Amino acid sequence: MKDYLRQILSGIDNPILARCVAREYLQARVLQSLQDCGAFGTWVFQGGTALRFLYSMPRFSEDLDFALVEPGLPVNFRDNMVAAGSLFEAEGYDVGMRISDKRTVKSAFVNLKGLLFELGLSAHPSETLSIKVEVDSNPPAGAKTVSTIIRRHVILNLRHHDKASLFAGKLHAFLARRYVKGRDIYDLVWYLSDRTWPAPNLELLESALTQTGWRGAQVTDENWRELITQRVESLDWKQVVADVEPFLEHPADIALLTRQNLASLLRR
Repeated sequence: MKDYLRQILSGIDNPILARCVAREYLQARVLQSLQDCGAFGTWVFQGGTALRFLYSMPRFSEDLDFALVEPGLPVNFRDNMVAAGSLFEAEGYDVGMRISDKRTVKSAFVNLKGLLFELGLSAHPSETLSIKVEVDSNPPAGAKTVSTIIRRHVILNLRHHDKASLFAGKLHAFLARRYVKGRDIYDLVWYLSDRTWPAPNLELLESALTQTGWRGAQVTDENWRELITQRVESLDWKQVVADVEPFLEHPADIALLTRQNLASLLRR
């Protein structure tokens, strides 16, 4: 499978883009391993990488984010992550695992040592390419789930939050995060520019905000755009652009990411 990875990277001249594509291929293989382990019986795919895999959002994402379908279900986190590491070891990757499964949000890093050097994407033999996986074992109430079969390097049958719930998750991240990620802003532009995308799942959004100590106004269908607008006005836009630019599939898209464009979309 390393030969396949080299093949998909062979026509990419931009080393930053090549790193993103390599990571995405490895993410697909982790998802394949989780599928083989039956993780999607209780795990639900969410977050930016879900948007990328399921709806071809034109930015790459670093982490694989999941939630349980509901609290109290089996997680089997360590076993599932060890299985993913074993898959890569069997194909000749130098794998290191770091697993933290004692907290509510369980996390792991699948570290692939020396791979970037081997692929000609780093001058440092010791540099590691990492795939981070997180699972929220106490998810907020109200999410709706669906399953979708896709092909991205491998065939996957992914259980994931539906469109309205994915949108609610992004609004929660933007409103509740103590710092601003430019990737959140890009994702908001991406969501809002699609007029067919459903409104956010407000039951899930309110539940998530309550769970994380939100002290602002109750979010409603009438005010969520205004709440987003208020926070957007205070952002350092140069910082927004710098954060997301390395992750864009089409670098020229950065010209579309302006405060004015986002404000216009929020007024609709």
